[in-house]
Formats: sequence, C-alpha cells, structure tokens
Amino acid sequence: MTALWLGIALLSLLAVAFVLVPVYRGRQLEDAVQPDVDRRELNISIYQERLAELDAERAAGSLDQENYDFLKLELERNLLQDVDDTVASSSKPVRITRQSIITAFLLAALIPAMGLAIYSQYGRSGDLAVAMNRPADPFNGRKPTVEEAITALQERLKEEPENPEGWYLLANTFMSMQNFSAAADGYGKALKYLPEDAPQYAGVNGQYAQALFFANSGKMNQQIRSEVDKTLSLDPFDVTALGLLGIESYESEDYRAAMEFWRKALTNASTEQADSLKSGIISARDKLIAAGETVPDLPELAEVKIQLAVSLSPELKSRVTPDMTVFIFARPVGGRMPLAAKRVTVADLPLNIVLDDSMAMSPQAKLSGAETVEVTARVSASGQPTPQPGDLSGTISPVAVHDQVDILELSIDHIVE
Repeated sequence: MTALWLGIALLSLLAVAFVLVPVYRGRQLEDAVQPDVDRRELNISIYQERLAELDAERAAGSLDQENYDFLKLELERNLLQDVDDTVASSSKPVRITRQSIITAFLLAALIPAMGLAIYSQYGRSGDLAVAMNRPADPFNGRKPTVEEAITALQERLKEEPENPEGWYLLANTFMSMQNFSAAADGYGKALKYLPEDAPQYAGVNGQYAQALFFANSGKMNQQIRSEVDKTLSLDPFDVTALGLLGIESYESEDYRAAMEFWRKALTNASTEQADSLKSGIISARDKLIAAGETVPDLPELAEVKIQLAVSLSPELKSRVTPDMTVFIFARPVGGRMPLAAKRVTVADLPLNIVLDDSMAMSPQAKLSGAETVEVTARVSASGQPTPQPGDLSGTISPVAVHDQVDILELSIDHIVE
C-alpha cells in the first residue's frame, strides 16, 4: 500500500505543477519586460537633455541653423533606432495579478483533494490491500487436499464475496462431493452476483435447480419447479433443466414425456451428457414397449459414424515432411463449420479413423444432426486449419451420414491453389 499512496502523491504533485509552473513562468516574463521599459525611458531622457544642449548652443551663437538642423535630425534618428530595438527585444507584457495567483493556488489545492474524494468513492484500495497481502502460495508448494482447497476458497470468498466465479467453483466442488445443500448455496450466491443478462446465467440457474433437486432427495417441489421454469425461459434447450423434468416424468411413470424431455435436451448436450441422456431414452423406450405401447422412431439412438481410410497420394509424398499437420473433418456440404474433426500428422498416414459425435466442435453442431456431409483431409504446411495455397487436400462429397456403413477411401491427391 505504501507504493500506492506514494504513486498517488507523485501524481498529485505533477498535477499541481501543471497549474503553478505557468504562473511562475509568467512572473519571470513580467520581470524580464521591466528593464526594457526603463531603457526606453532613459533613451527619451538623454534625447531631451541633448536637444536642450543644442538649443542652448544655437542661442549662444556657437551653432548655426544649418548645423543645428542636421544634429537635431541625427539625434531624432538615434532615438527612433533605440526605441525600435527596445520594442523588438520585448515580448507582449504579461500581467500576473494577485487574483490570478490566488486562483492558481486554490486550483492546486483542489486537484489532489478532488482526486482523493473520487478515489474514496470509486477506488478499491481495500481489495488491493487484500490482494497484496495474500500469500503467494499458502501451501508452500505442497498440493493441498480437497478440504484444504475448499477452506482456502471459502476464506477468499469471505474477503471477496462479490465473486461469482469463486462461488461457482465452490458449488461445483461440493456437487462433485455430493454435498448438495452446500452446492445449492454456492450456486445461489453465484447467481446473486452474476448479471442476469450474462450468457452463463441460464446454465448456472439450471445447476442451481439440480442441486436443490438432489438436496430434496430427488423430489420436485415448488421452488425447484420455479427455478426450472426460469432456466427454460432463458434457454429452452438447457440440458440440466430438461434432464430434471425427464427424471420427474420417469419417476412418475410418464415414460413418453420423459423420453421427449431427454430427446430435446440432446440438442445442446455434450458427449458425456448425450451418453447419459441416450441411456435414459432407451430405458423409457423399453418401458413403453414392455407396456405394449407404440414407440416413435428415435434417430437420436442410431449410431452415427463415418469410417475412413485416409492415405497420401504417392505423387505428393515428396512435398511433405513427417511432422506436418493433417486435418481430417466432416462438415455440411458447402458449409464451413466442422461437425467432427481429428488432427494427426503425416507420419500417421495411412490411417483408419472413425468420425462421430464425440469429435464435435460444439454441442450444437454434431455429425448426427446432418443428413449429408463432405469429408476432407488436408495437409497444412502452416499447421493452421484455414487452407493456404500449397496445402495438400482430398475430399469426398456428398456422404450420407445416417446410412453410412462402408469404409470410405479418402486420398489426399491434389494441391490447394
């Protein structure tokens, strides 16, 4: 903190200098003008004395009129020359009044005072002190236990309660330990300090509802339903909220509703979430079949994969080195965003590979969500996904996603122009 206040003091002095230095320089200029004024008055006085002497000599008869006129003209010329020199060497007079000096000193005093007042209102010196005084490594290089890490995080949150990221991390930790009440409290604190228009808000709110659900022994109540509804109003495809509704329906033996909730949740589900949801859908489907009910087609359960045998054309082998990057991906025909992608090197070729939903770039863009794709393998000299002239490439298009059973031969056989 000493460094902080020293910096504030130095900046305040600099601000004061910006106000007082011009006043000081103005006084210097004012003093510099005064000698020029005195010199001009002296020249006029000498001229008058010399002219009086010429008049006296002419009156005494020792100086005729012609010489008198010549000397007087010369004397006037010298006076004019002296006056011109004095004016040329003098700047415009600077007047520094007593009022202007007082104003300058008042401003010099107000600047640091106003700065300190504003900082006391909007500054965060307390947070800075906490951050500077916190030990760099409270565990002295030793890996802390989970309990020690939780305690350290809780102590930090006492000092910085308005920290949604910290509360979220604490809640996730308690959730993994199945301490659902503590997890719900952590998610609630995170939501308290997280703006509602934040893109993460719906997801955190869904996790809050889930923690409440498990803390209530897997039973829905009015509070939990309210949080689920709030989450789905923000994100109709939130995986956690839809998953909870599916569990509730399944426990109520409404298997068809459970299946629909879980199918909808698959839209944004990660690979791990999708596996769990599909297991639930299969269980609900089997329950319906066992009850003799008809079951709709479930394309989500179909195993979607594209099997490839990737090779490099012999004619192009001289243009590559073993460490060059090879991108293998499937994307919609004419599209840009890959639905499944894998990165290997030239040394791995030839290669048999399977593209599926586990290689999705995002939960919203999966291979199973497309009907047809184009499959590409590209050797990138730069190591970057964006194609560059001189890269080597091979493409198969179109490829039917859901009906694909054969192994496709994909040859890297042409140069990108």
